[in-house]
Amino acid sequence: MIQNMSIQVHGLKKSYAKLNVLKSVDLEVEKGSIFALLGSNGAGKTTIIKILATLLKADGGSASVNGFDVATMEDRVRQSISLTGQFAAVDEILTGRENLIMIARLRHLAQPRQIAEGLLIRFGLSDAADRRVSTYSGGMRRRLDIAMSLVGKPQLIFLDEPTTGLDPEARLEVWKAVKELAHNGTTVFLTTQYLDEAEQLADRIAILHEGKIITSGTLQELKKQFPSARMEYVEKQPSLEEIFLTIIGKKEQK
Repeated sequence: MIQNMSIQVHGLKKSYAKLNVLKSVDLEVEKGSIFALLGSNGAGKTTIIKILATLLKADGGSASVNGFDVATMEDRVRQSISLTGQFAAVDEILTGRENLIMIARLRHLAQPRQIAEGLLIRFGLSDAADRRVSTYSGGMRRRLDIAMSLVGKPQLIFLDEPTTGLDPEARLEVWKAVKELAHNGTTVFLTTQYLDEAEQLADRIAILHEGKIITSGTLQELKKQFPSARMEYVEKQPSLEEIFLTIIGKKEQK
């Protein structure tokens, strides 16, 4: 079972001054899966990602990523992962194609133009490839950001609240991209405050609260922790998001 795990964390601790952010966190993430870490602002989600990405040292416990200890094998960890933060880290002066070529060259990869072309096709950005990124929509920028993270084919990608600030259409674009990542064998570690996002994407979900994982499991396993709802027959009203997307879809068809 250990060989099938991309991430293993045991007793992870981290404090800032007198504030205990992480209090003995345990979690495991299977290879090729989408794992969602839920928690309110300040719960410690980004702190966990920074430790796993070797950007921050833990005060206690152990963690391994793709079989490499994050405390003693930092270089091996970094070579096998990619990290996308809460805001798209793209160069708006360059075109989408140029952004991808730049990252490929920085990674000293052969045939950077071919790598860029493949990712543009994969993420549906071919038509906008030679436009400056400053003209891209929020969803397009985020898709480009994720595409840039995949240059070099990392085994694991961290997505720290990837849809924060995006409109409903852009969120759906990102959701589709995330699902395709897992379908192609990439492990996705996702943090989010949006419960519907975890519900749509995650194979397994963990809830971080007051520095500890208070529960984890599949969506169905988590649902079993709550009492059965009383059966009532009511007319289902569409959500505002459903109304918005329906109206936008009709306009685009005209």
